[in-house]
Amino acid sequence: MISDKEIDRGGAERRNYFRIDDTVRLSLRQVSAEELETKLERLDHDLAGNFTVMSSLAAITAQMTVGLHRIENRDPDLAAYLRAIDQKIEVIGRAFIAQEPELAAEKALPVNLSAGGMCVGVNEDYPPGTLLEIRMLLFPSFTGLMIYGSVIEGGGPSGEVEQEGRFQHLVRIEFTHIREQDRELLIRHLLRRQSAQLRDQHQETET
Repeated sequence: MISDKEIDRGGAERRNYFRIDDTVRLSLRQVSAEELETKLERLDHDLAGNFTVMSSLAAITAQMTVGLHRIENRDPDLAAYLRAIDQKIEVIGRAFIAQEPELAAEKALPVNLSAGGMCVGVNEDYPPGTLLEIRMLLFPSFTGLMIYGSVIEGGGPSGEVEQEGRFQHLVRIEFTHIREQDRELLIRHLLRRQSAQLRDQHQETET
């Protein structure tokens, strides 16, 4: 079982996570407290299905980065070969993602996202306290994250996320159960997106 320390760093720390506007492919499903316990057990043992393949591969790649840099200094050809193998495995991982019909049917949505939670437009009214299974596909890496969260606030449309009038409600969700490796992947994704957005803003200012 994932420990409380691993899945929940505390409300104060979650509030300190920076937030960005992003676009992700998203599937939300309400779960009961009893169902959540079983799902967490499967997630802890990496048995959540095809969807988490890319996140597990990405976590392993991150662990190999330092060693690969050392190999590159000694043998650039071997390092290039290992990188090519990693790319081939990534292609296979994306093929697994493509086999997830539930998420494939979902459209990319605008969200206000942090490593501790998200704000997103939905058509279903989720009362505060509702437990949700969150399947989130990040772009452009096609990394699938399986996260469990709780609705902390619901309501009508808001300007915090551009919804283009498509959704009836805006919900704020706190990530209560997330693997540590997935949180680190999400933080790296957010940093890359933030850097890209700042770069785009700088270019627009210059022009």
